[in-house]
Amino acid sequence: MGDIYDVIVIGGGHAGCEAAAAAARMGAKTVLVTHKFSTIGAMSCNPAIGGLGKGHLVREIDALDGVMARAIDLSGIQFRILNASKGPAVRGPRAQADRKLYKAAMQSILSDYPNLTIIESGVEDLVIEENAPGAKAVRGVVLADGTSLRCGAVVITSGTFLRGVIHQGTSQTPAGRIGEAPSVGLAKALERLRLPLGRLKTGTPARLNAGTIDFSILEEQHGDTPPVPFSFLNKTITVPQIPCYITHTTAQTHEIIRDNIHVAPMYSGQIKSRGPRYCPSIEDKIMRFADKERHQIFLEPEGLDDPTIYPNGISTSLPIDIQDKFIRSIKGLGAVEVFQYGYAIEYDFCDPRDLTPGLESKSAANLFLAGQINGTTGYEEAAAQGLMAGLNAALRAGRVASITQTQNVSRETSARVDGDISGAREGQFTLDRAAAYIGVMIDDLITRGAPEPYRMFTSRAEYRLTLRADNADQRLTEVGLALGCVGRERAEAWAFKKDRLDRARALTTHLQKTPNELAQMGIEVNFDGVRRNVLDLAALPHVGWDRLRQVWPELNEIEPEIAEQIQIDSLYAGYMDRQNSDIEAFRRDEDLIIPTPFDFAQVGSLSTEIRQKLQEAQPATLGAASRIPGVTPAAVMALLRFVKKKPLAA
Repeated sequence: MGDIYDVIVIGGGHAGCEAAAAAARMGAKTVLVTHKFSTIGAMSCNPAIGGLGKGHLVREIDALDGVMARAIDLSGIQFRILNASKGPAVRGPRAQADRKLYKAAMQSILSDYPNLTIIESGVEDLVIEENAPGAKAVRGVVLADGTSLRCGAVVITSGTFLRGVIHQGTSQTPAGRIGEAPSVGLAKALERLRLPLGRLKTGTPARLNAGTIDFSILEEQHGDTPPVPFSFLNKTITVPQIPCYITHTTAQTHEIIRDNIHVAPMYSGQIKSRGPRYCPSIEDKIMRFADKERHQIFLEPEGLDDPTIYPNGISTSLPIDIQDKFIRSIKGLGAVEVFQYGYAIEYDFCDPRDLTPGLESKSAANLFLAGQINGTTGYEEAAAQGLMAGLNAALRAGRVASITQTQNVSRETSARVDGDISGAREGQFTLDRAAAYIGVMIDDLITRGAPEPYRMFTSRAEYRLTLRADNADQRLTEVGLALGCVGRERAEAWAFKKDRLDRARALTTHLQKTPNELAQMGIEVNFDGVRRNVLDLAALPHVGWDRLRQVWPELNEIEPEIAEQIQIDSLYAGYMDRQNSDIEAFRRDEDLIIPTPFDFAQVGSLSTEIRQKLQEAQPATLGAASRIPGVTPAAVMALLRFVKKKPLAA
């Protein structure tokens, strides 16, 4: 018998790192079990963090004191704000990473983390107890050497390792990623628990030698100057910044791929699972978008002192000889040397509709899942789930304040932060769709499942004006403080920033002038006798902040970071009343809790098909029920009437 822990986290990828750190921050005695310490924080695919929607997730992780944003700030070699010319709600921070620096940063952060132990080993089995017929609970894990570790909760973040198989043409190799063995014993343990397992697919492109690429004929792409950090704790980036390059496929590239499509595993029938629709392989792009003459490729350096180039946009599972041909048909790559060829990987995942809003399995108590095992794709989606799974595993393990105390404090705090309801429901810490992109993602997964690998986009969020990357700390840090997952450094930084924001908002509301007074200063507004304050004027397209500082010199006392927030607030002020009304209506439905498990046969006037959908999904709230595909408004109203008519019986 081995040691006893509160929380055991399996897997050292992005989800595992965040889960372990989150549980440890909550005071749980935590162990992270990973095959090799040297692979903690490894970027298996593209060397970048963030993007549209994804960047929002990273900022939210950071606001709750997660580690991903701090790691990329210590390793980023090109920072860009995507959609910078558009509104703040759809801007997405992104950073190119030095792979070695990112791994080193993540390993350094976790190596010295309070309450966290790291063990190098595989996990071959789960310790499962059956307390009653059909009621199973996970009580620990069995390591590769046979050692058993007991715990209060287990978080599985297995990535693509569950029975992973790599495909290159007709070649198939069991692997979790290139050069690493898959996890078979753990997959069998999940089968014994009767988790609803399926198969998904993802892929990666070849890796190229920068010294053999003709960059002189390619378009250079530089980052932002100065680079904008990801973490709210960081003000400057000290890592040297370098450019990326852009090239395109050619008619010859397309011809080579079309002529050999019969040996592509996705088209030969060798791979039967679904891949990510929004990040398709190059063969999929060429077959699905036959009218496009070329496809864009970003040549992304993998490090400051690493000659490896990641060609973002040509993920493939074609045979090696075909990869050689089509890669060298691309502009600038005619004489390129390939370090590692692209491949597809198939792996087991668990249907996320088996999960509660806290990411605990409905099939087995104390078992939490995060990352690609839940059907998502991307480092950021995995890390955000890992954060939430780790927090909830710690709550489950009972190493923090009682659930009742956590629930009361969280709800009181969320009421203080503009109504963002983020609290404990039945012992779970949850973020709803109006509070965070994290909430949008988890709700999508547990209500709709993952028929294909899930990727976050800003378009998935109904309340984008509120859920911006720039205000993640304003939405979530105080909630995290109440929960107990925010450390002293961030607490002090947030208190300092909040004080400056409050004083700036008070000042910009207080400073006012009449239309006549403004006209005398060269600012034209309607002569309606209504006094305008700074916030009113900052929203006008013909009045800039610099002009307002000339009118009111007091504004020069507001730091640029705070002034930017004030300007964004003023930009959206006219729309927020309507969105806040929408959020209130949404939350009325979310507050109607449906106990789980619940027999929906009790509800009359539901069709057999809808009853089956509800029975399978077991939605936690009326709002969640309404978002299940195929559940009609009439069915929601029938459920609402039933809920209000009498207490629900499980």
